[in-house]
Amino acid sequence: MPPRPIRPIRHADSRVKAVLGPTNTGKTHLAIERLCAHSSGAIGFPLRLLAREVYDRVCAIKGKDRVALITGEERIEPPGARWLLCTAEAMPVDADLAFVALDEVQLAADRERGHIFTDRLLHARGREETMFLGSATAEPLIRALLPDAEIIGRPRFSTLTHAGAKKLSRIPPRSVIVAFSAEQVYAVAEMLRRFRGGAAVVMGALSPETRNRQVALYQAGEVDYLVATDAIGMGLNLDVGHVAFAGLSKFDGVRQRRLTTAEMAQIAGRAGRHQRDGTFGTLAGSGSHDAEFSAEEIFAIEEHRFPPLTRLFWRDAAPRCTSLGALIADLEARPDRPELAAAPEAIDLAVLKRLAEEPDIASTVRGEGLVRRFWSTCSLPDFRQAGVDTHARFVARLWEDLRHGYLGGDYVARSIAELDNPSGDIDTLQMRIAAIRSWAYIAQRPDWVLAREEMAARARAAEARLSDALHARLTERFVNRRTSVLMKKLGPDAGLLPVTIADDTVEVDGEQIGQLAGFRFRVDPEARLADRKLLLAAAERHLPALLAERADRLIDAIAAGAAPLDLAGGAVRWDGDAVARLASGRSALTPQLRPDPALDALDPQRKRALLTALDGWLGQVLAPLAPLRKLETAATDPAAGPELRALLIRLVEAGGLLDRGESGLDRLDPGQRTMLRQLGVRVGALDLFVPAMLKPAALAAWQDAAQVRGGRMIPPAPGMPPVLPLAGKAAPPPGYRALGKQALRIDLAEKLLHAAHGLRVGSGKAPFGIDPAMAVSMGLGTAAYAQLLRLAGFQPIMPRPLPKGAFGPAAPLKWRWRPTRRQIEAARPTPRPATSAFAALAELVR
Repeated sequence: MPPRPIRPIRHADSRVKAVLGPTNTGKTHLAIERLCAHSSGAIGFPLRLLAREVYDRVCAIKGKDRVALITGEERIEPPGARWLLCTAEAMPVDADLAFVALDEVQLAADRERGHIFTDRLLHARGREETMFLGSATAEPLIRALLPDAEIIGRPRFSTLTHAGAKKLSRIPPRSVIVAFSAEQVYAVAEMLRRFRGGAAVVMGALSPETRNRQVALYQAGEVDYLVATDAIGMGLNLDVGHVAFAGLSKFDGVRQRRLTTAEMAQIAGRAGRHQRDGTFGTLAGSGSHDAEFSAEEIFAIEEHRFPPLTRLFWRDAAPRCTSLGALIADLEARPDRPELAAAPEAIDLAVLKRLAEEPDIASTVRGEGLVRRFWSTCSLPDFRQAGVDTHARFVARLWEDLRHGYLGGDYVARSIAELDNPSGDIDTLQMRIAAIRSWAYIAQRPDWVLAREEMAARARAAEARLSDALHARLTERFVNRRTSVLMKKLGPDAGLLPVTIADDTVEVDGEQIGQLAGFRFRVDPEARLADRKLLLAAAERHLPALLAERADRLIDAIAAGAAPLDLAGGAVRWDGDAVARLASGRSALTPQLRPDPALDALDPQRKRALLTALDGWLGQVLAPLAPLRKLETAATDPAAGPELRALLIRLVEAGGLLDRGESGLDRLDPGQRTMLRQLGVRVGALDLFVPAMLKPAALAAWQDAAQVRGGRMIPPAPGMPPVLPLAGKAAPPPGYRALGKQALRIDLAEKLLHAAHGLRVGSGKAPFGIDPAMAVSMGLGTAAYAQLLRLAGFQPIMPRPLPKGAFGPAAPLKWRWRPTRRQIEAARPTPRPATSAFAALAELVR
């Protein structure tokens, strides 16, 4: 067959750029920036995983209602989407977009998918700008095919250095071990599980969701190692310091061959991100066929010098569909350009030729429309990697329905439901995920499935459930370490088992065995352990050091004023767990700390340091009680007299707030009253109080100290507002006086009564009016204000009603003062201290 002329290369006025360089050069980041700078655009990626990752990033910039994700298995296309993230196969080549980019353009030399990338290289163009990203090995062919393209080279941000061969036990943390078969991946991951705590697993057969979750396991630091196939060479940006090759050859679908230096560099380039350098090497001690890099390969990888590509694979992207023969002939045609080579027979063409040989099927494909539809059916990707025969039978079954129109809804739903089973081992789940990906692809075709949205949603939900189950199986097998295996390695020495604390959970070798509450260890009765005694012994061996670390952390936090300590129930609590309790001290205001018995696990010196720090913290908490301590000291002074000393003791016991009628104030002489005022006690019409104690912190500290003696009191009101509502006959919080359905703070009650007495004095003996404005501004109701005045000896004089036939406002309410003797005494001003002999003589005469 003569060479077939390739479809004319699409020319446009846009600038075509080829941004080429090794890994970690920021090429993809540049493409995202250019995409977002244009009014519309699309980027084609080699993997659905990459397209999804960049879709999330662009959505964060442009908004989900303006960005589309288009892959074979998933389509998110808002009506007004202007920026498209696609797989290379799903790129809309003929769309009118301002910007178009293609990632990993060197894949045009791939045997299976190269012809797709070649077609996008030749014909995908943006209206204003076109960008191709990839390895520098593609530069000569791009120059030949696109002579007007601008070639931009980008250097690697970090250095990549060969580190030689290392045994698995010597592989540093944050490393990736690369193998080239599932069996080898499992073997290496199992070894890491036994000796290094576990590993995440990434293989090409995993679904993108499972791959993402395994990578997240590694990125979060839950495991320090990742075992992968060469699938990590493209599209996974990881926090990797070292890449170790378990082998340097692979089966490429045709033969077992050694990796090219470009392939080696693509994988090794995962080490070192941004400005951090990375290393690569091989895995030693794995058998008699340990892989080793040659000196030439090491030089090529470190210096990023690789032989250029010699050809790109091509296949006619717009074959004739007049007949099956013409279709196959066009797909097998050779290009007429020396830079291009006919693509090897891919799975879709092999299936097409196989089914075209069956008369029963070939006879149903008549006419251009059916030929085109049959070719799209044969183009269904072989996600299951089942081979030509098995995949052809699956396509033939689909064609039975598709040649008549649409797939039966019951058939699609039943097929998805049969696969939606999360039970089974790792291999079984991988096969189900591969099969469900086929149905996800089928459900995305609007011309194949009637209820496209419903079937696509079912397929996505089934894939998500299977992916969750596969992630759980991989984690259980390669991350959750079994203590029975470690016991065989370690023997009876429990001290060798690692003990860690995470969120107060104590784990021995990854197995939860209990909780640390404060400094007290509580064993988890439901802990699943292969040898409970051994692991408990390991915990007891390590607990003193762990508790000492917690004690040091608490001491430092107290010193910095950031310790999460509080007083509750007569105990000092750290994050809700008691570390010490209050005990009676020399007085009610100076309680002592009694350490919790759990602190006995600390060494004596650290225990004393912790108690000293707790004492200092307690002193700060009880600092608001300083005014009461001043009264307590005065109560021990014999010069104060028995009456004043008794009053001060009662004030201290009451928290500096005492009803005047029960205080015994009338038994004090003028000198004692003067001493009382000098101590900071305010004598009001109804109450005696220390103003400094009318604060939430002071009242809370007083209640904490009083709890040592078993006192139970109403907690102080938050913020101490002027007025509080009262329900029924409930007692008011400390510092408030009950006035019917309201409670008024006692210092404000004194302020109102002082104003009322000022009006009384100014009116002589005549009735007087009282302006309620001040009480209203405090939020006090009329009934509560009237009750307050009556308690202080004021009596209302009701106005006379208007005569019959008279109109106008009622006469204002008047008040008069008819107090008891005690109330007269309360209204008398507090005497000032004698400052001269005459003042003292006047006091004696009075």
